[in-house]
Amino acid sequence: MLNTVQHITLSQLQGRISIALAEALPLPVWVSAEIADIKINASGHCYIELIEKNEKTGATEAQARATIWRSQVMSTIGRFEQESGQRLAKGMKILFKATVQHHAVYGMSLQIQQIDALHTIGDMERRRQQTIEQLQKEGVWEQNRSLPMPLVVQRVAVISSATAAGYRDFMKELERSAYRIKTELFEATMQGERCDESIVAALYAVAERKEEFDAVTIIRGGGSTGDLECYNSYLLAFAVTQFPLPVLTGIGHDKDTSVTDMVAHTPLKTPTAVAAWIDGRAADFDGALEYCAISLRDICQQATHSAALRLEQFSADVRHLAERTLQGEKQRLDGIATLVANFAPERIFRLGYAIARKEGKALQSVDSVSIGDGIEVALADGVVNAKVIKKLTIDN
Repeated sequence: MLNTVQHITLSQLQGRISIALAEALPLPVWVSAEIADIKINASGHCYIELIEKNEKTGATEAQARATIWRSQVMSTIGRFEQESGQRLAKGMKILFKATVQHHAVYGMSLQIQQIDALHTIGDMERRRQQTIEQLQKEGVWEQNRSLPMPLVVQRVAVISSATAAGYRDFMKELERSAYRIKTELFEATMQGERCDESIVAALYAVAERKEEFDAVTIIRGGGSTGDLECYNSYLLAFAVTQFPLPVLTGIGHDKDTSVTDMVAHTPLKTPTAVAAWIDGRAADFDGALEYCAISLRDICQQATHSAALRLEQFSADVRHLAERTLQGEKQRLDGIATLVANFAPERIFRLGYAIARKEGKALQSVDSVSIGDGIEVALADGVVNAKVIKKLTIDN
């Protein structure tokens, strides 16, 4: 005969658990947990997988299922998103009020009635501040901002989703530019789960070809505050600080500034603002060149005018000097001419003087001739041939 052990059925055990839970937790309780997964099915019910991780090791310490019935989805989730400005999403830490229920087939689950938006906002801000403090402590906060920005940004690597409205706005703005701006798209997921990892991967792809670009821009269209959470990620912000090119951001949110904006070289509000900034920088350089050209023209004209005045003055000085020199030379020549005229033979002849020559050479001394020599005596109206018969010497 078999020995029958006293026992209860599985359904009876589940029933006892349900009763025990109902007695232990008869009222709703506030619970904090992280969303591991969230889905809204076709019927409109929201099913959430909750998890709690060890802050140091990241190991799972607890998990549970939660439900928000269709009748409460709008009042619970809608109110949370309106108050927090964020979409309820995977990875978000929430504080919620729920009743604890136990089903014989599906086990324990939490029926969520309310979600505290302030708790989630505070947790996100706490993580944001932790990222800021860590980057500052590591001494990399100003690293990308310290890179020199080219005077003209003509080769731009664009990190965005190809289908994003922000990317289209960016390209349309550049198409209106009077300058040739070369862009190349590096696609990435710009919001949601692992958005930061996707953008960092795109940054690495750009860095491998850094010689081909002047700068990189991270752009996306507008969205809720929650959509900006990945831009407060330490992984993404640190990658921006280490990037070898200046980073421009146009994340598209007017109210909040992300950590990625803070560490970027040039943060701007929207993709359109980034494109306008690039065009404006080219226009400023063009204007500076035009100003330099005008200044150079004015300097050359002034230098030419000054040189012309100096040349004209020099020409006048040379002309005056030449005239004075020529006048002096003329006076000197006139004096010489007068002197020559005074000593001309004709004048001497008219004064009663004669020139004695021997063999065609004028005689200057009685010692040049001997008694009996024949000489010529030139007079004013002719020549007389004579013979030396006597020499007289005049004593000085």
